[in-house]
Amino acid sequence: MAATHILTRDEARRRAELLHVDSYTVELDLTGHERGDTFGSRTAVAFSCTEPGAETFIEIAAERIEDAFLNGEPVDLTAFDPKAGLRLTGLAAENELVVNAVCAYSSDGQGLHRMVDPVDKETYLYSQFEVADAQRVYACFDQPDLKAAFTFQVRTPEHWTVISNMPAASETVVEAVGLKVTLFETSVRMSPYITAICAGPYVGVHETHDGIDLGLYCRKSMRDYLDPEGVFEVTRQGFDHFHSHFGVRYPLPKYDQVFAPEYNFGAMENFGCITIAEASFLFRSQVTDFELEQRANVVLHEMAHMWFGDLVTMRWWDDLWLNESFAEWASHWANVEATRFDGAWTTFLSARKNWGYGADQQPTTHPVYTDAADTEEIQANFDGITYSKGASILKQLVAYVGIDPFLAGLRSYFQKHQFGNAVFSDLLGELEAASGKALKDFADTWLRTAGVSTLRPEVGVDADGNYTEVTVLQEVPAEHPTHRTHRIAIGLYDLEGEALVRRDRIEVDVAGAATAVPALAGVKQPDLLLLNDDDLTYAKLRLDERSLATAIGHTSALEDSLARALIWAAAWDMLRDAELPATRFVELGASSLTTEGDINIVTVAQRQVAGALAYADPAKRAALRERWAQAAKAAMEAAAPGSDPQRSWAKAYASASRSEADLGRIGGWLEGRDVPEGLAVDADLRWALLTGLVASGAVGEEAIDAEVDRDSTADGKRLSFVARAVVPTAEAKERAWERITDPNSENWVRRSSMLGFAPLDQAELVRPYLRPYLDAVPELWEKLGAQQAVEFSKLAFPSNLIETETLEVLDAWLAEDRPASVKRGVADGRADLARALAGRELDKSA
Repeated sequence: MAATHILTRDEARRRAELLHVDSYTVELDLTGHERGDTFGSRTAVAFSCTEPGAETFIEIAAERIEDAFLNGEPVDLTAFDPKAGLRLTGLAAENELVVNAVCAYSSDGQGLHRMVDPVDKETYLYSQFEVADAQRVYACFDQPDLKAAFTFQVRTPEHWTVISNMPAASETVVEAVGLKVTLFETSVRMSPYITAICAGPYVGVHETHDGIDLGLYCRKSMRDYLDPEGVFEVTRQGFDHFHSHFGVRYPLPKYDQVFAPEYNFGAMENFGCITIAEASFLFRSQVTDFELEQRANVVLHEMAHMWFGDLVTMRWWDDLWLNESFAEWASHWANVEATRFDGAWTTFLSARKNWGYGADQQPTTHPVYTDAADTEEIQANFDGITYSKGASILKQLVAYVGIDPFLAGLRSYFQKHQFGNAVFSDLLGELEAASGKALKDFADTWLRTAGVSTLRPEVGVDADGNYTEVTVLQEVPAEHPTHRTHRIAIGLYDLEGEALVRRDRIEVDVAGAATAVPALAGVKQPDLLLLNDDDLTYAKLRLDERSLATAIGHTSALEDSLARALIWAAAWDMLRDAELPATRFVELGASSLTTEGDINIVTVAQRQVAGALAYADPAKRAALRERWAQAAKAAMEAAAPGSDPQRSWAKAYASASRSEADLGRIGGWLEGRDVPEGLAVDADLRWALLTGLVASGAVGEEAIDAEVDRDSTADGKRLSFVARAVVPTAEAKERAWERITDPNSENWVRRSSMLGFAPLDQAELVRPYLRPYLDAVPELWEKLGAQQAVEFSKLAFPSNLIETETLEVLDAWLAEDRPASVKRGVADGRADLARALAGRELDKSA
């Protein structure tokens, strides 16, 4: 596949000064999908030039260009290089460029991705163009601020469905040769990266809401799992909510959502043609409310982008954070206000904000607003800072200015900049005008500095059990020493029988290194003192020793799920910072999580308890895992048959089990023996159970072969590669490593193999791959696209080699002269190993 041009900010700025793009007409011939790896692409682009006689370039990452004509004259193709683009000289005031090219289908999830359904052997295509991969499909000025109107015409087999940003204007069938030509209506002005083409025998369901045609599509073999009722319900609620608050109607006549197979991300906000990860959100097995809420969040996130990102688009990728942070904030806000998932801010804290905290403590952390020198650099910034920290700060901004002024500022922003491009200062100006508050200092403090503060209570108590003083300490990392001002609530909770009840709540502003709280002097010490109650600010929390002891025994006794989630977040941070031994964290899970009623907290915290074993003294790990397995089993058995908790705890029990008796019981479930009443041992649960049995050595690789025969779907094959990678033999690791490092591996094969490669207990098997991993990182940066290279450096990292010797090898490699983008995944992985080592030392001494 041809390499793409890495566009610099300076090149983009110059081209935006020089050009105004009027329109694209793109013709794609996808009829040869079975005969080869390429397709025909013809682009006609009309554009004007402010400096006639100047030269520029257009991106086209083609296998070859057949011919190209600028204003009727042939373009010199002798020096064409996809990495540099097609050079255009002697521009006129008004120009028309026609490029006829042959482009390649992709197997890496970018450009025009092609997959063949293993069930019916049908071919499915979908496009993924962010950050700058539209050039893999047609010639374009591939930057967000050169918007244009697009007209797509697509030639396909007759039985295919073709979906794009706009409705089809006509379909012409040539029955004699079994072909169809679909011409789409001309679009509103949009950026190339949000154009879209999905083609194949997709099946769809349609309805109309508020004058908008809604479509929902998936592969034929997945039609039984489409759930239009559930997806359309959230879609309708989202449109009603956003229309009532944003002041500008969704501008397109239709809104399609396509479940895309072998997808790299959660979803993508292509204007009017959303693509959603089939493997993550098209459920073919029983799911809990956690998964359903996550799906609703994704639906609303992409819908919010229709205004923030698509209608009004960032000028350059510096403001990627604002696109994603806004959609992240808006989706949770809409979930709470407009759907049945009214606890979404608890889920945001548990599942998303913790992601931001983790990313912000890595050596590669960056400000929310960060300069992006080129399109390759921005690939690494699709992270917890860009999404979750930014959304947390927007949530604080809403609290500071008030929701009504905030929405008034948004409405003005959308009105002024619709179908155009804007920068953060444009939005900030509208918010200042609507709220009457100066916001530049707030923005500079929170958005242009990196790192996260830690808020720690320092208390004095007299002989009668009353506070003599309470001070909130604000600790900041040495590398990012910014003391911010935090508006926080402090909750005082007392044990009353079986309940942990909030006695009082006060709000204070925390500033500088230490802030005294005089209102608490003389107050009876509570059983739990909770800083940042109600999650008002972005900061890590600490619990004093009395509060920590209360939390370990009684977290689930708190009525408010948000308060419980705050304690889990604090405990997780304390574990990762080597302030809470893994033994106590696992005990918190075994004693409090097993009686937790919020499935969202349960799901996230179960993963954290399992992850805590990496921080445990290796001599204690087996006993801790057994403690956790037995607690999970008891919780499963206590749960109502068929309930969310039963299913969630069954997975946790199967993952943690190592005893012969437990493994035998779990293996029996796969054969239909002694299955707990109500537990659906369906396809996804079968793979989860089998993968755990394979990793423990209870069954061999032949069991995977048998399960693939039983479940020969695309999902079955994907999950089988995870299971094959965890097989505890040197031969299986070697085969998995070959799949991981083969540049020609399909994206889903590589990802699945990486996910199963380095279980905690398989360090001896993974140790030989430390050096090959380090050798492969720069090599695959050259051979793979940037997105796949970033994923490799993170997911293939040998995370189970928690040893001082590993750090020494990593430090030597990081000291070598390499681009920061290449080093990033390795540096983050190294930091995680160092944290785990420190945690083990604490747990050993505890």
